[in-house]
Amino acid sequence: MTAAMPRRASGGTPRRKAEYQPPTTMLVSPRFEALATQFFHMFRRTRDGGGALAVYLHGEPVLDVWAGWASPIRKWDSDTVTLSFSTGKGVASTVLHRLAQRGLIDYDKPVAEYWPEFGEAGKESITVRELLSHRAGLHRIRGLVSGRHALLDHDRVTAALAAAVPDPRRTKMPGYHAVTYGTLIAELTERATGKSFTELVRTEVAEPLGIPEFWFQVPESEKSRIAKVFPHINPFGVPWGVTSLTLSLVPHLKDIADAGMPEGFDMLVRDPTIHDYVMPGWNGVFSARALARMYAAFANDGVVDGIQFLEPETLEQLGEVQTRARDYVLGIRMNWRLGYHAALVAARTQHSGAFGHYGMGGSGAFADPETGLSLAFVTNRLGNALTPFADLRLPSLGAKAESIAHHM
Repeated sequence: MTAAMPRRASGGTPRRKAEYQPPTTMLVSPRFEALATQFFHMFRRTRDGGGALAVYLHGEPVLDVWAGWASPIRKWDSDTVTLSFSTGKGVASTVLHRLAQRGLIDYDKPVAEYWPEFGEAGKESITVRELLSHRAGLHRIRGLVSGRHALLDHDRVTAALAAAVPDPRRTKMPGYHAVTYGTLIAELTERATGKSFTELVRTEVAEPLGIPEFWFQVPESEKSRIAKVFPHINPFGVPWGVTSLTLSLVPHLKDIADAGMPEGFDMLVRDPTIHDYVMPGWNGVFSARALARMYAAFANDGVVDGIQFLEPETLEQLGEVQTRARDYVLGIRMNWRLGYHAALVAARTQHSGAFGHYGMGGSGAFADPETGLSLAFVTNRLGNALTPFADLRLPSLGAKAESIAHHM
C-alpha cells in the first residue's frame, strides 16, 4: 500500500495575530507555589521523562513551568512540545465551534448535509451534535482499514467511516470514538469550508490566540522541539496484537479494543512520520501554555488577553452536558459536552461545570468557568509497564489547582 501524501497547509490571508510573547523564564504566581512544587517532584530522574504545566486565572497566566527530560540526552525547556494523544480532540472540537459561531456549521443539522457520503448505511440522520458527543456509533477503528500505515491515509479512513454501519447502541448511550473522532471532525470541517484542516487549525485557533503550537501536522522546522515519548505502550509487556485480540474476545472489554487498539498502533505512535499527517484523534503536538491559553477563553466568558475568542452563545452550547449515560466503550459516565468531557473524571471531587479533554499518558487540559481557571499539562512519560493507559497526574494537579482557585 502506498500511504497518502501529507496534507499541506494551503495559503490564505493571515488574520491579525494576538499580541502574545511566550516566556523565556518560568512564571510562578505566589498563590500557585504549592502546585508548582508538586509538579517539579514528578520529574526528578531521567527515567521520569519530562513535562510542562501552565495555568491561567481569569484570562491571565499565573503559572508556566517545565521540568525533566525531553529525551535521555536532552532536558525539557521552554520550547519543548510533545505528542499529547486525545488531548487534540478538544482542539479539533474548538475549530468546529469557531466555525459554528459564524454560521458555517449548525450543530443540529445532519452531518450528511456537509458530507453527503456520510449518509450511507443508515447514518443520514446523525447530527453534528451527536457526532460531537460520541453518539455517532462509529467508535470502531480496529479492522476498519488494513495495516498500521493505512491509518495515515485520511481519505481511505474517511471513506471507510462513511460506508460503516453505526453501532445501534448509539441511540441510548455514547461510545467513545477514541481514534476516529478527530478524523470525522476534520473531514466535516473541511467539507463545510473547502479548506484543509491544517489551515483551519492555524486560522481558527493558533492565529487568533497568537501562539503557534497547535500542530497535527508539525512543520519541518519545528520537529526538533518534539519530546521523545516512552515507554512502549504494550500493556503488561504483552505484544500489542495479542492484547488487542484477547480484549476483543472479552465482552466487557471488546469495545475498548475496537475503539482504541488498531493493528500496529503501538509501533505507529513511535514512528516520527506520524507528524507529517493529520490525525486529530490522537497525533496532536502542543505546548502546555498553548492549551492553557485556549481553555482560558472557555473559563473567562470567551475572552483571553482582551481577545473575544468565543462568543457567549457558543460557550453556552459547547459547555452543556449532552448525555449523562454510561459510555459503552469506557464503561463510565463521561458527561460528554460538545467535544469535551467532565474534568477530573477520576477524582473524588467533581466540579460539574469544569470540562476539557485528556489524552493517553496523562496529558490534557480543562477549563472551569466557575473559578475562571484553566490548566494544561503535557508530558512524554506515558505511564509504566502496568498502567500505560491510566495516569492520575493531570487529575491530581487539576484538583490541586481547582482547590486553590476556589479559595481565592
